[in-house]
Amino acid sequence: MVFLNLLVIYLFFFGGSGAIMYVASIFGYFEYIEINAFITGSMAIGIISGAYSTEVFRGAIQSIDKGQFEAAKVLGVSKFVQFYKIILPQMLRLAIPNLSNVWQITLKDTSLISVTGLVEIMRQSYIAAGSTRDPLFFYSFAAVLYLLLTYLSMKLINRLEARYSRGY
Repeated sequence: MVFLNLLVIYLFFFGGSGAIMYVASIFGYFEYIEINAFITGSMAIGIISGAYSTEVFRGAIQSIDKGQFEAAKVLGVSKFVQFYKIILPQMLRLAIPNLSNVWQITLKDTSLISVTGLVEIMRQSYIAAGSTRDPLFFYSFAAVLYLLLTYLSMKLINRLEARYSRGY
């Protein structure tokens, strides 16, 4: 999975400029166009986690009993109300635990963006450890920072999970 994520980041970073320059050449612009490393990394990680999240939502909707859809149709509820009042609460109850896994993976995958030259937490720790010759302190600080981000994320996700699991 890491190789796939790294491949997508490389594809966006190295192929993105070429693709944009090709489209620009169609419109008569022939100068070099460079894409920002932060935007490239954000889009790559966003697309990867979006794909995983879409599968989570698809699986959650498919696991809802078909009787729920049929009952809403028989009652004459509009599709908008059917989705937001009947299907969405049940879907979120099933999807939130899996979305928390996707979020944790996405949080860890942000360290892969350093291949584009962007300085993130682990890259900054590497630079600081190399210049001060104290790797234990900086890598420990990075680990605590990741732990803090994970802890705060899980607190929020646990609250959401408890809220949408009421009544079950």
